[in-house]
Amino acid sequence: MTVPEPLSAAQRWLLVLLVVDAVVLALLELFFLPLRLDGVVLPKLGDIPMPLTVVVGVVTTPLLVSLTGKLVRPSLSFIPLVVWVVVLLWVGLFGPGGDLVLVQDWRALLLLGGGALGGALTLGGGLGAAAARSAARGQRDSGGQRDSGGQRG
Repeated sequence: MTVPEPLSAAQRWLLVLLVVDAVVLALLELFFLPLRLDGVVLPKLGDIPMPLTVVVGVVTTPLLVSLTGKLVRPSLSFIPLVVWVVVLLWVGLFGPGGDLVLVQDWRALLLLGGGALGGALTLGGGLGAAAARSAARGQRDSGGQRDSGGQRG
């Protein structure tokens, strides 16, 4: 197993930027989760819950994971996902002043499940693709030569 090369300064800054993005997105998604069609912010249409931030979470969390894998390093692409989940749960359960910010209904489950599942699927796909590229590169570098046992090396 080879030791990975250290991150460049640009990669470190990109990772910090993507982590800050994960924190900001988690906070915005959490605080705007209780939106309703009640005429205050959105039009009045029967006081129906309108969890628009669930869509934002489902789209942006996998995007952060994917960008980290492409711009920084595939092995570090889990960091924005973990930060997003931790911020969402920590602020949602132990929010400002000890208040419970996370709504106690299906919208919270949808936000957490949609963002985390999408991010985890993207993470698995990215790590699998990186492993396949690494294996193909190793196979190509070794030339696929047969050893004395008759097996490919």
